[in-house]
Amino acid sequence: MTTRRQFVQSLPAFAVAGHLVFGEGTALAQEPAPLKGHFHPKGKAPSKFTLEVLQKAKHELPFADKRDFEEQKKGLIAPMKELKIKADAGHVAWDMERFQFLEKQQDFDSIHPSLLRQAVLNNNYGLYEVIPGIYQVRGFDLSNITFVRGKTGWIVFDPLVTAEPVRAAWKLLQEHIGEGLPVSAVIYSHTHGDHWGGVRGIVAEKDVRSGKVPLIAPAGFLDHTISENVYAGNAMNRRLFYQYGLLLPAGPHGFVDMALGKGVSAGAVGLIAPNRYVSEPFEEFDVDGVKMVFQNTPNTEAPREMNTYLPDMKALWMAENVTAVQHNIYTLRGAPVRDPLNWSKHIAESLHRFGTKADVLFASHHWPRWGNDRVQEVLRAQRDLYAHLNNQVLHFANQGVTINEIHNVYKLPKGLLSQWHCRGYHGSPENNCRGVIQRFLGYWDGNPVNLIPAPQHESAALFVEMMGGASKILARGRELQSQGKYLLVQELVNKLVQAEPQNQPAKDLLADAFEQIGYQQENVGLRNSFLAAAYELRSGIPQGETANSSSPDVIRAMSTELFLNFLGIRMDSRKAEGLRFTINLLTPDNDEKFLIELSNATLTNIKGYLAEKPDLTLTIPRSDLEQTMMGAKTLEAQIKDGTAKVQGDVSVLKKLASTMIDFNPRFEIMPGTKSRHEELTKTYPYEAVTPEPIAE
Repeated sequence: MTTRRQFVQSLPAFAVAGHLVFGEGTALAQEPAPLKGHFHPKGKAPSKFTLEVLQKAKHELPFADKRDFEEQKKGLIAPMKELKIKADAGHVAWDMERFQFLEKQQDFDSIHPSLLRQAVLNNNYGLYEVIPGIYQVRGFDLSNITFVRGKTGWIVFDPLVTAEPVRAAWKLLQEHIGEGLPVSAVIYSHTHGDHWGGVRGIVAEKDVRSGKVPLIAPAGFLDHTISENVYAGNAMNRRLFYQYGLLLPAGPHGFVDMALGKGVSAGAVGLIAPNRYVSEPFEEFDVDGVKMVFQNTPNTEAPREMNTYLPDMKALWMAENVTAVQHNIYTLRGAPVRDPLNWSKHIAESLHRFGTKADVLFASHHWPRWGNDRVQEVLRAQRDLYAHLNNQVLHFANQGVTINEIHNVYKLPKGLLSQWHCRGYHGSPENNCRGVIQRFLGYWDGNPVNLIPAPQHESAALFVEMMGGASKILARGRELQSQGKYLLVQELVNKLVQAEPQNQPAKDLLADAFEQIGYQQENVGLRNSFLAAAYELRSGIPQGETANSSSPDVIRAMSTELFLNFLGIRMDSRKAEGLRFTINLLTPDNDEKFLIELSNATLTNIKGYLAEKPDLTLTIPRSDLEQTMMGAKTLEAQIKDGTAKVQGDVSVLKKLASTMIDFNPRFEIMPGTKSRHEELTKTYPYEAVTPEPIAE
């Protein structure tokens, strides 16, 4: 796999498309290296106030409802004996051993009892029968891989994140179901990487390209798979350190679960383009002799997603639109806010078109639900969950409740809170309700003071001064900490940390508050975020291996336009002051052409146009440009060997390259010891450049 550094170094003018992220739980992580710093694996003990919060939850939540445990165990054919799955590169791609602590005792005083319940349920690990002819391998990755028996072979739904767990799942299926049949079709349910990244572990690209194996996806799949998060990909990956606790050690005081599954595998990521798309709202056709009705559900859990009903089996596949959690409307890693009302309406369509007939509901995460009454119960509750979020939040917003107040006002109704699959393990009600307001009204709360706020490091310093200095703030903060008022501690002490990022006692106190807040959370994203921030305040940014989803397969799938767009984001406009030039880019093998222009310290491109008098014309086949995009061959080398043809001033490539920066995947979130503001607002000296006049 091409490393990010190799990729960046390979490009003289064009640059890495960045670390891509593909949705929920899909930070495609490498094997964690040993963590550095003085983090203690056991963490600090929960306070008496935290214990009271967790004890209260034990008495108030519906633990008498054991149906999920019965459904989770149903249909087990064979457990997976090996707790670790090796990657082709030699490291461990998947490790269930680190979660065995959950099986050794029934209670933990540092884990919310509801979250503990979900974490234990997600410890399933083996081959399961859904109904005769439909099988799932669960617990090999963040998502499930599903096998449907076709006329000539196996139809595969959603081949996980990476290839090695997929091969292990295929081996387990063959060992216990047998038949020796090949893969006859593959279906991607949606655009997130935990539903396609392991495809090369189950099918050969040549068989897809030849049409021998249908690879089916919703219309628009490829564009949205690449573009959904690429523009802010580096920032999203950094935030994933928090939401998904990527480098937190597994254990009672650290990482326990990822809500949708145990975690994300660290093997080889691949992407094979679909050869058949579902474009109509509903389409019915046979897949290897199995009748399927596909329901397109755009702009729900993913930008492009589809459910599938198998009428002859009375089996309803709900992709990731309905699982065993409340999902995210706004995800903490960052993504366009989802449309909960649209989501609800698509579930309602599924209910009335398929759910009244289905005998089993199964999905890309968690476990199936059997019996028509149970299927309808789950669909109705999930429908109501997302509709309630939309409607009631807007009900309050229309009475003046703001984005900064709604999480203290909005509550789910008791009827939904009493159903485990509606609880906020993945998406929290506190975060989702703010997402609804963001979707309709944006970040502003209506108070002009928040339109042009002062720089945080300056306002924080003023607050510290007015509160009497660091010693008084620390004393009051410790007093509040001893009273269990952790939300007030974080609000107070954060001012001091922002004003004095070198003040370690302040950072330690803020970390202590974060830790207790984290222990109290039912939601994994909130727990992980608070614990990860606590770690960084005490020890600095972790130095283990991080998310790396810029695999050659994924980079190659980017459109040229998307790649050029991202160059405009990577360009530091402060370094481009005074530069002005045009480049004509032609890729003759796919008959594309682009006009690339740098003016006003801004890089733009437009497809289908060329400048009459460009400073440089670059002609390179798209297939060869992919080699540069993937990091396999530099553009400079391709010009030298004649693969790329140039006319005009080649030096503009170096000028363009000089403006590009390599995003740091470990930028500070919690204050370190220096001001990021100073670095990001400095200016660069430049010499005005006056090339030939640009043709209009």
